[in-house]
Amino acid sequence: MRKRKFFFITFEGIECSGKSYQSRKLYKNIKNKKKPVLLTREPGGSKSSEEIRSIILSGPKNKFLKTTDTLLYLAARNEHYNKVIKPMIKKKYIICDRFTDSTLAYQVHGKGVDRKLVDILHKNILGKFKPDLTIILIVSIKKAFSRMKKRKNKNRYDKFSKEFYQKVQNSFLKLASKNSKKYLVLDNTNDSKKVEKIIFNKFLKLCSWKK
Repeated sequence: MRKRKFFFITFEGIECSGKSYQSRKLYKNIKNKKKPVLLTREPGGSKSSEEIRSIILSGPKNKFLKTTDTLLYLAARNEHYNKVIKPMIKKKYIICDRFTDSTLAYQVHGKGVDRKLVDILHKNILGKFKPDLTIILIVSIKKAFSRMKKRKNKNRYDKFSKEFYQKVQNSFLKLASKNSKKYLVLDNTNDSKKVEKIIFNKFLKLCSWKK
């Protein structure tokens, strides 16, 4: 992969895969190198997107029709991309906890939303913009549910069946298999510290600066 001054990295995975934790770890490791870096998330990342996030994630799991749910996610992405990511992409390394692959895995493959609708809206919102690297963390469904039980505050997406999360995780793996050069798939079931090191070393390989 060609080295660039700055680039966009996304973390993907099902609930309790450890993606939020690992995205924070990568952020801190880059920050410790005194490099300009931004950590953000979806849904959310901007003031307006965070307001949409609170609407999306609160309430029962079947709060919205599946297309309504998807449109809310894409509305949040439109705000986030144009107000946060786009202005910073040439100024900082950007790490994002979830992005477009989550929409494809959860809404399209998981819930059966029309792929054409999502593709059209993504093209309108993002143009040809895509992550430079996507890190997918996989986890055994049993382990994910064990971690989920320890959460004090659960949102709508913590309330689906094991079959649903397995379907979503399989979708992430299928997405990665189609473009392996831009994906890094890691098993995070055992909470190994090696995962953090592998991710940071992968990041360093993409950089124009050395360790």
